[in-house]
Amino acid sequence: MQTLWRRQRWWLTPVLLIAPAIALFFTVILLSAVRSVWISFHEWDGFGDMVWIGLGNYVELYNDPQFYVSLKNNLIWLIMFMAAPPIGLAIALLVNQKISGMRFLKSLFFIPLVLASVTVGVVFTWVYTPEFGLLALIFKAFGAVAPAVLSDEHFVTFAIVIAALWPQITFCMVLYLAGLNNLSEELIGAGRVDGARGWNMLRHIVLPQLTQVTFIAIAVTVVGALRSFDMISVMTAGGPFGSSSVLAYQMYEQSIFSYRFGYGAAIASVLFVIMAVFIAWYLTHIIRSEERGG
Repeated sequence: MQTLWRRQRWWLTPVLLIAPAIALFFTVILLSAVRSVWISFHEWDGFGDMVWIGLGNYVELYNDPQFYVSLKNNLIWLIMFMAAPPIGLAIALLVNQKISGMRFLKSLFFIPLVLASVTVGVVFTWVYTPEFGLLALIFKAFGAVAPAVLSDEHFVTFAIVIAALWPQITFCMVLYLAGLNNLSEELIGAGRVDGARGWNMLRHIVLPQLTQVTFIAIAVTVVGALRSFDMISVMTAGGPFGSSSVLAYQMYEQSIFSYRFGYGAAIASVLFVIMAVFIAWYLTHIIRSEERGG
């Protein structure tokens, strides 16, 4: 038995290690997604019997103006959230310097990472308060009146994304700090011998070694943008008049408040397809990059 284990352990060990994760994925994620798609073909209030309506929920979704508002807001989240990885990298490079007092500065940057999203939302709700918030104090110092950004349908989504960027940038910073602490000293030393300094060192020596970290940072950032929910729930509840809603919040609103679980499941299915397509494309891109690198 021990001889058989020694012979097969090269492939059996990793299989046993990832088996719980695979089982969890299929039982929780995949089956839930399939169940959600099935519900989306029905009219259901969550209590009575489900009534089959085929593609009725998807037809209604296609003709629903709020769906396109939510989709547009998700796109705004996605575009603005892509600032998190480069800003996180810049901060990581800054706090990774061996300068007096930098450890204290680094600890300050960790604050948003340990705060719950609800807490961040409450803090920024105060910041944006036009009467006595931080934004009001800044405008008052210049003799101006602060706009009520959370009540303006043209600015509310941008204001929420800026609030959500704070912890997301910190998360990317932590990823890059871990990557910077695992750089090859041999490559850095060889670069210095060849005269690489500053931007050349960063571009040709440091960044290529952070490729995997960048892949993870971008993937997590994109998924976070598509799944945005908690900050919207705390700061505006989708208002004013649904102008700050995203697909995840619209799904929640339709299912929980309107008792339209079939329609909410249709929104969830669309969001799932968007995320699945991105993940499939991104993993393919990573694999091809690895093959080219190899």
